Amino acid sequence: MADKDMKHLNDEDFAKSIENGVSLVDFYADWCGPCRMIAPIIENLAKKFDGQALVAKVDVDQAQNVTGKYGVTSIPTLIVFKDGTEVKRFVGVKDEPTLESALKSFLS
Repeated sequence: MADKDMKHLNDEDFAKSIENGVSLVDFYADWCGPCRMIAPIIENLAKKFDGQALVAKVDVDQAQNVTGKYGVTSIPTLIVFKDGTEVKRFVGVKDEPTLESALKSFLS
């Protein structure tokens, strides 16, 4: 994936990273086809919301504690958090306007 600038979270830094403000977290795996399809959308959102919201990824194979805590059983799963609390969840590939709208709705 061409997401070298993308913020990747793991079991150790997840809670601290999402505790303040709005965050969109993409739970994914490198071997997942739909996850690869949505990756460019997530990267675009990270650029668009830089400084306003955290847009990050969690590799479900590497961060099994966080994945289990949030009951992620299908990927991609995208969760919007506000101040550490889940406020919206999407399962499967979603288009950029849908995800952008969800982020904007929790920023105001």
